[in-house]
Amino acid sequence: MKKYIVVLLIFTCLFSGPNLLAQTQVMTGENIAVANTESGKVRGYIHNGVYTYKGIPYAQAERFMPPLKAKPWEGIRSSTTYGPVAPLMTPTTEVQDEPEFVFDHDWGYTNEDCLRINIWTPSIDDGKKRPVLFWIHGGGFTAGSSQELPSYDGENLSKKGDVVVVSINHRLNILGFLDLSAYGEKYEHSANNSILDMVAALEWVKTNISNFGGDPNNVMIFGQSGGGAKVNTLMAMPKAKGLFHKAVNQSGSFRTGILEKEDTQAIGAEVLAELGLSTDQVDSLQTVPFEKLSAAGTKALKKVEEKMKAEGKPLSGFGLGWGPSVDGKDLPYQLFSEEAFALSKNIPLLIGTVKNEFAPFANMRFVGASEETIMNHIKETYKEKSDAYIQAVKKAYPTDTAPKDLLDVDTMFRPGAVVQANEKSSLKDGAPVYMYLFTWQSPVFDGKYKSLHCMELPFVFDNIERAKNMTGGGQEAHKLADKVSQAWINFAKTGNPNHSGLPNWPAYTTSGTDTMHFDTSCAVKPQLDKELFDLVNNQ
Repeated sequence: MKKYIVVLLIFTCLFSGPNLLAQTQVMTGENIAVANTESGKVRGYIHNGVYTYKGIPYAQAERFMPPLKAKPWEGIRSSTTYGPVAPLMTPTTEVQDEPEFVFDHDWGYTNEDCLRINIWTPSIDDGKKRPVLFWIHGGGFTAGSSQELPSYDGENLSKKGDVVVVSINHRLNILGFLDLSAYGEKYEHSANNSILDMVAALEWVKTNISNFGGDPNNVMIFGQSGGGAKVNTLMAMPKAKGLFHKAVNQSGSFRTGILEKEDTQAIGAEVLAELGLSTDQVDSLQTVPFEKLSAAGTKALKKVEEKMKAEGKPLSGFGLGWGPSVDGKDLPYQLFSEEAFALSKNIPLLIGTVKNEFAPFANMRFVGASEETIMNHIKETYKEKSDAYIQAVKKAYPTDTAPKDLLDVDTMFRPGAVVQANEKSSLKDGAPVYMYLFTWQSPVFDGKYKSLHCMELPFVFDNIERAKNMTGGGQEAHKLADKVSQAWINFAKTGNPNHSGLPNWPAYTTSGTDTMHFDTSCAVKPQLDKELFDLVNNQ
């Protein structure tokens, strides 16, 4: 028996070893993975057969100025590690242990010069033109980066689908959205510089991605949470038209409206006032230390929010914060206006949310609570509508049995996705819409995080192992990741997410409301939560 085991081990080393080494070996060197860009040559590395480039400058910008083409460089620029991330309004100095284990953040290092692009591609010199999957990170419009979550790594998706995966960093918060347009033409673009950064990155892709094996005429933009909201913004932006050809919005339709110019200019005026600057001193904002500038911006937002509330003006999303606005120049339309929908009429859209989103966090105090406690909370919240609420939740999710499941349903993100799907799918002769709902429940920490906000990301990127703190790993998760990632790959290639591993997934219509439920067993169902949304919205 021992002799048999020794022979088996030798056989495994001889015949499997080199293949295993080839899969895990990192190839680096002076002439390894060298590619051309319009600004100069870059050198990346090869891992698992995927050419990887990180931190390439796609543009440059002075504070509050629109992006310009990146400065050219001499020689070959080493591009093997992530570049700087945008400064954060509130720097991370401490974390909560358990949630941090689940999300497993990589915060990076900050610098205002943060316009960087990352690329994963199977080849740079085989003559292929591969679909380009252009990832836009979450974090609202104020935080996040292309490296923040382990899910974002593009290697597995690139290799699995024979596609080029791209991700970017761009300006955020006050640096990306402070409206100084009232103080001269110099600042006419300042209200939406962050979105202009994304347009600059898409233009860079159009010019350069063929050098990395990509097809500039087949680009899919996709993003989650704030990244999904950025996808919606680009779809409503004339300057971005023609730079992408498919769009995926993951949990990003919570903000159906954006600010108007009078409000963003009021915020700009309050920032000057907070810093004790007159209007003719506006240029000095370009040299104010970021921490001081950000603090003034936070106070200005609070003051303008109070004024808007007093005037009865609506505040979308999570209240007044930094983000895109109707500026009459770069963003002329509201995101859900007829003009915006017409602009992206021919762009196929894949849209959806996860089942629980932020609800598990909001209801963490009820983990382990008795049924009586939970029912009393429902009665306190919904009063005479309590029975109707329970009935609506059970209709939406008939297989849920735990009392806390009645609380942990999302009524914040999915309603906006349904509105957007209804509007876009109703356009005459428009491109198709495909709707999904990710319902798979994570087993980590006794399952209390459920299908939390961001939970679908490891499945989309086929990164179960990289994000196993969130997914728990395991065969079940890998099987579902294979199905989800293939759907995104197929959508990038053809505008249709169907493949043999899924049941037939019809395009969404207002009458059919066909929605793919991603779970251990995937199934297409009509909208089941309409009554729930109607009840909550009228609460």
